[in-house]
Amino acid sequence: MMNKRTVCTGILWLLFVHISTGLLAQNSTAFPPLEWKHQQRIVFLGNSFFENEISHGYIELALSSRWPDADLVFRNLGWTGDNVFAEARSTFTKPPTAYQQLFMQLRSTNPDYVFIAYGGIESQKGEEGLEEFTRGLEVIIDSVDALGAETILLSTIPVERAGNEENTRVQNRNLKTYADAIRNIAQKRKKRFLDLFQPLTDHMAGKYAENGIHLNANGYYFVANVIEKELKWPERSEKIGIDARQQTAIEGVNTISFDQKKIQFTSREKLLPLPANTEGYQEEISSVNIRITGLKKGIYTLTENGKQLHTASASDWAKGITLNQGVSVIQAEKIREFITKKNDLFFQQYRPLNRTYILGFRAYEQGRHKQGLQDLDFIITWLEGQINVLRKPTTKTYELIPVK
Repeated sequence: MMNKRTVCTGILWLLFVHISTGLLAQNSTAFPPLEWKHQQRIVFLGNSFFENEISHGYIELALSSRWPDADLVFRNLGWTGDNVFAEARSTFTKPPTAYQQLFMQLRSTNPDYVFIAYGGIESQKGEEGLEEFTRGLEVIIDSVDALGAETILLSTIPVERAGNEENTRVQNRNLKTYADAIRNIAQKRKKRFLDLFQPLTDHMAGKYAENGIHLNANGYYFVANVIEKELKWPERSEKIGIDARQQTAIEGVNTISFDQKKIQFTSREKLLPLPANTEGYQEEISSVNIRITGLKKGIYTLTENGKQLHTASASDWAKGITLNQGVSVIQAEKIREFITKKNDLFFQQYRPLNRTYILGFRAYEQGRHKQGLQDLDFIITWLEGQINVLRKPTTKTYELIPVK
């Protein structure tokens, strides 16, 4: 007969096994920080979440600029109103069916990674449509697996305003249900899952929604930062530290020289910044933080490659000055400009407005223009070359000069 101590020990052991098993199950879907390799191809697949990103470029800028030496290729297959059965991709030409067209488009990109963002349209059916949605999403995952690519699943995003207050509440409840379902599929299939729903819910507050439903420029900038965190990438924090009294560089400096008139130093950032060139965005961004201690009392001006950047007192320089302008910010914005141009051309190429007349059953009328669509590859390739060159940070020369 077992005594109380034996029974308690047994219960504690079972509890320990249960907790340990649960922790192992959670850790089985944990992923290390994502790393891109040279010339990998990344595809965005989903609904308006990705199609609207074409005109902003923040997500692609964030993902591509993290690896300046890896010449990456991005393709955006987002389609407004689309669901996991590709119903929005239907055309007058059958075959291919809309579903066949989705997989033809996916295969044509030859992907290494596929970011998948579905569930917003399907969530309108509520819990009744959940089983159908999960079945369709798993078919897409199977197809990505068959291509030898890695799936990265994104959650749904909340709405800020969907008609009246009650309808908004119901829509967000359904969207959260589908976000949880996507998370569960990711855990079951051992795929990366990026939670956008909760961060946007916590921070929406009238800043990120264009029409109460779709994200505006601020929203895409915010989401790009969230995705970086979800992929476990460190913050883009570039720091320069100098001790003027000891005439030494502390961090972030390549070369440095001191004289009575100025301090001159060079620096090359590891990563370009992710500038928020959006109207009304209030959260602080940073290209680089410069901290210079030991200066004599007075006012000092900092120049970068000969252009004035900032003027501040010695005490302020000692505290550290965050710079949100300069060569790196301009460079990053130029990259984003090229990204949006490139994605717009690809959009026109794979989704021509007169598809039926050029590629469809009436191609006998305007099919000669098919070559024009193919020729867009030359411009797209050129733009990608410019993006890959610009993604590499450059060495900058700074001068700190006392103001008399």
